Amino acid sequence: MIHAHARFVDSNTVQLFAIDGAKAKPPAKYLRYEKCILASGSRPAIPGPLRVDDPRVMDSTGALELADMPGSLLVIGGGYIGLEMGTVYRALGSKVVVVELTGSLLPGVDGDLVRPLQNHLKTHFEAIHLNTKVEALEPRENGILARLKGDGVEPEMLFDRVLVSVGRWPNSGGLGLESTRIRLNERGFVLADARQQTDDPSILAIGDVAGEPMLAHKAAREAAVAVETAAGAKAEFDNAAIPAVVFTDPEIAWCGLTETQARAEKIKVEVTRFPWAASGRAMSLGRTDGMTKILFDPETERVLGVGIVGSGAGELIAEGVLAVEMAAVARDVAESIHPHPTLSETVMESAEAFLGAATHMYRPRKK
Repeated sequence: MIHAHARFVDSNTVQLFAIDGAKAKPPAKYLRYEKCILASGSRPAIPGPLRVDDPRVMDSTGALELADMPGSLLVIGGGYIGLEMGTVYRALGSKVVVVELTGSLLPGVDGDLVRPLQNHLKTHFEAIHLNTKVEALEPRENGILARLKGDGVEPEMLFDRVLVSVGRWPNSGGLGLESTRIRLNERGFVLADARQQTDDPSILAIGDVAGEPMLAHKAAREAAVAVETAAGAKAEFDNAAIPAVVFTDPEIAWCGLTETQARAEKIKVEVTRFPWAASGRAMSLGRTDGMTKILFDPETERVLGVGIVGSGAGELIAEGVLAVEMAAVARDVAESIHPHPTLSETVMESAEAFLGAATHMYRPRKK
């Protein structure tokens, strides 16, 4: 392994540069290759007005490297990173305020999945301000002054620290890609096909730099495909479901088609929901705030997508991924025996509900 910065000179050569402060220097100035897998990742997006040269204004990387806990924390951005970090800081004793520019937390995620989480966070965070913009951050001796614009919010608030979590940008700049045949889209992502092959025959791309969703498990699957492709084998990233998990409390997880996507694309679906209030295991855990839902094709009864909100949703979604990947139909899931009492039964009962046969929830049988 070589620790160095690299920049493409041409399609088969990179120039190596020593990393500032590193003890070891690159063994050579140039490195030639037959195949290259580009996995340069992404970095936190920091809009201009929020770029403040003060260690008390952090991105998601800096938020993981604190030596002490702030008394108060402003989280800018109600996406998954902001809510996950806010949940951690709240658990460690910080008073957390979340500001989100849009009208909902986790924009783009199905509202019925977000609602239980938002209700929980309202009782644990100091405040959640939606439809609110942070216009400026000003370092002061006793904290960071945030200037806010939104209905019902104080125009100025002081915080010990601020976390900026408004998205991520692909690391595609400064790599010398212009010296290759690689093309980028309008957002700076490297264009690659299902084999992870770029427009340059010598270079493949995986992970965040190759497009959304920016998830480690998606990148791992892409890496396996890229290695097979580079070795001359036939391989494609043809997965039907990429699971997403928001590691908050409660967790949110989904895979396959979502209701939001179905509405936008005018795809006909039938949705069944199983409330965890009807789950014996959820009752014993004191976590009846959850819900499991499945999206079915109303004609073929095929499982198109699964969404879960509740404790351990990230563990439960794997069954949904398998159902979508294997083109399972409602009866496949409903007639698979699930252990009792477990939260996994909520997936089974969601499928049973589609068939009108849920044990713990009345829903008329389909005609």
